[in-house]
Amino acid sequence: MKHEIYKCLFDIREAISDIESFISDKEYDDYEQSRLLQAAVERKFEVIGEALNRVKILDSEFIENITDYRRIIGFRNVIAHGYDIVEGTMVWLVIKNHLPKLNEEVTKFLN
Repeated sequence: MKHEIYKCLFDIREAISDIESFISDKEYDDYEQSRLLQAAVERKFEVIGEALNRVKILDSEFIENITDYRRIIGFRNVIAHGYDIVEGTMVWLVIKNHLPKLNEEVTKFLN
């Protein structure tokens, strides 16, 4: 694996770890009521999406190993450019339903 791809995957894993840390012991209502928490989580999703986009540019074959990478990059674009349409429930569902799978896949390649 190219060093640049490894670095991107490392950054993704770190961003996921940060999100998990931010929301540990939190419920959706906590997330909805904290603008600081929302901003922190959304920033980490931007990092994840940008890193995946770089991997896609670096190696169009390797990126196919990441489930739903197109949707993840698209989610980043919505957060970054469509900030006014981002719904907290959507972000929370992504955290709970999709982030664990991405973490599993990225960790597999880093090990």
